[in-house]
Amino acid sequence: MIEEKLAELGIILPEPAAPVASYVPTVEADGLLYISGQLPFVDGKVITGKIGDSRTLADGQLAARACAIMLIAQMKKALGGHLDRVERIVKLGVFVASTPEFTDQPEAANGASDLMEAVFGDAGKHARAAVSVPVLPRDATVEIDAVVKLKPR
Repeated sequence: MIEEKLAELGIILPEPAAPVASYVPTVEADGLLYISGQLPFVDGKVITGKIGDSRTLADGQLAARACAIMLIAQMKKALGGHLDRVERIVKLGVFVASTPEFTDQPEAANGASDLMEAVFGDAGKHARAAVSVPVLPRDATVEIDAVVKLKPR
């Protein structure tokens, strides 16, 4: 069902990004899947720049959506291709590279939140933090991590 929804939305999951430092992309513990921060890849390149400077709110929403797609790709890999094991998206932590004057981080984060709901339905509704940061790895515009509740095997 999740795969059908992705196809309906025209989303082809990319190969999950490999870690860029000393960590693992996912950890499954006590029925939860913790996913390390994912960057916004589009066509194999990271969306870069700060919102309020070289990037707009719309760019931030696109970057957040790209992060969400990468989160789903990480879920699929961690779950052996079985996205139907996802019971609920519990929480997203959204980090937005932005200028001090930009205060619409929640609206930028909606690019990810709206996609999670579109893909997972009510199970995609989640708790969330959306915070401004001065810089992100690789000059990314957005980075998002997640906690996902899994159905028992």
